[in-house]
Amino acid sequence: MRPPSQLSPSNNRPLRQTRRWVRRLAGFGLTLSMVSASSWTPAQGQHPELASFDPAVSSRHVAASNRVTPTVRAVQRASPSVVNLHGQKTIRQTAAGLAGATDPGGFRQVNGMGTGVIIDPRGYVITNYHVVEDVDNIRVTLHDGTVTSAELIAARPRNDLALVKVDVQEDLPTIPRGTSSDLMVGESVIAIGNAYGYVHTCTQGIISALHRDVPVNETQDYEDLIQISAGINPGNSGGPLLNIDGEIIGVNVAVRVGAQQIAFAIPIDQVVGIVTTMIEDHNANRLDTGLRTKGGPRDGDGVTITHVSASSPAEKEGLKPGDRVVRVGSQPVDDRLDYALALLKAEPGTQLPMAVQRGGEQFELALATTAAPTTPDQDANDAAWAVIGIRARPVGSSAMNRLNSRMRTKYRGGLYITAVRSGSAAAEQGIQVGDVLLGIHGWQTATIDDLAGILDHPEMQQNARAKFYIVRREQTLYGHFQLATRTADSRR
Repeated sequence: MRPPSQLSPSNNRPLRQTRRWVRRLAGFGLTLSMVSASSWTPAQGQHPELASFDPAVSSRHVAASNRVTPTVRAVQRASPSVVNLHGQKTIRQTAAGLAGATDPGGFRQVNGMGTGVIIDPRGYVITNYHVVEDVDNIRVTLHDGTVTSAELIAARPRNDLALVKVDVQEDLPTIPRGTSSDLMVGESVIAIGNAYGYVHTCTQGIISALHRDVPVNETQDYEDLIQISAGINPGNSGGPLLNIDGEIIGVNVAVRVGAQQIAFAIPIDQVVGIVTTMIEDHNANRLDTGLRTKGGPRDGDGVTITHVSASSPAEKEGLKPGDRVVRVGSQPVDDRLDYALALLKAEPGTQLPMAVQRGGEQFELALATTAAPTTPDQDANDAAWAVIGIRARPVGSSAMNRLNSRMRTKYRGGLYITAVRSGSAAAEQGIQVGDVLLGIHGWQTATIDDLAGILDHPEMQQNARAKFYIVRREQTLYGHFQLATRTADSRR
């Protein structure tokens, strides 16, 4: 879809000679307004004498008029919790560039933009992963125009979802959450997003269909999407799809190229489930509370403790399976997402205030936390993070079989790249989240143990140069790592 042209005032002739001067004055005011809007600066309003004799009366008339429709109220309710995301990243244009070629066209700077929704007042924002993928400095513009930075906390590339933390000192408004469990074809919906850089653009349509599956490639697919007729454009990604009550019912994700009024959103119930698991995994890798929990059947049920580790601080505090956690710190816990978000800022070795209900009674406690125990796989991943700059997990056998079938190859396995450290050897060679690492220095990398063995091999000396192979979008590519010096910590 081509970008919108600059708007210009109408040049229709006045119907009556006696009103030409009035229309000319009005046209002059409109021209000023549109020129300002085209430069992305706050639009300057018309002169007060042209717009209204009494602005206060005009405002009262608007508030009391039928112009304040349910759509207007929905947008007003949700807009303060919608943010604009933007940043720049360097990409390699060709396979030769990935392999280390020095041609001037090997690198390209790309300006990215997208949208996000605030789900926690401390500044946690949900967006699409492709909006923040490989962006070193994520910039965020809040609804009031404040520009700040954000940090990527967790991501699920296959589902194209990410959680970022905005750097703010004050609480932010959060998006009202609806449900996607009772959506109806034909239901009115509203999309808000940073379309083509025009911030907080609102479009309206209907739900055209439900339960659409849209495969993209081996590392990413969309399932059970909402199909909508509302206008979605570049920059809308990650923005909210609202119902007529101003509640988020989906995250806008894609538009069908070449088609009109065909766009897609991830249902909010699916988003919440994926993001919750994503945060839980992130918390489990760094923090041990001695508890396992599950969510209740309804919002407001808190989370129920299902297991308490023996000799853990939780066991010493007297917590038992069946207890319900209803508050962590000052944050109420209505569901698993609330609980996962509450643990995000908890640090190992600190006390975590909790409110717990048991048998109709509520009691307060301070739960001691410890660092999560390391595992051999985690040790290998930590070493790979330090030396190469990647985190990875094995590709499942069924996924590898499908990849081999499409590529007509016989690769025995690979490691799916889940994170790339900025400034690392991997980043310098253009490795991306979603690539499949096949081997390093002639050895295959089918498992985390393979990776650990390679990094500990005598041939992999300090500052060694090692050839690697990856698969990206069904193409086999290669490059050369200049490995970082290994410290004692990275060898443990």
